[in-house]
Amino acid sequence: MFVLITYDVAVTTDDGKKRLRAISRECQNYGQRVQNSVFECILQYSTYKTLQKKLLSIMDKSADSLRFYVLGNSYKEKVEHYGAKPGYDPEGPLII
Repeated sequence: MFVLITYDVAVTTDDGKKRLRAISRECQNYGQRVQNSVFECILQYSTYKTLQKKLLSIMDKSADSLRFYVLGNSYKEKVEHYGAKPGYDPEGPLII
């Protein structure tokens, strides 16, 4: 299923900067960064719940914000891209 993860972490303290890096690093393990604090991920439901639990354990609920948009398996009809950064097919071939 396709999940869009967005976050806003308060970075006014050193702890906030550490949380920002930790959340970013964790999201990079599961998906593609499409904007500074936005990741697109193709995940199985169990993997999604594991990632969600990890991210929630990192964040400070009184200062930070996490949003999970579950677009499901027929996401291609729900996503439109315009602008400078080219879109990509998350289920297409991976070239390294």
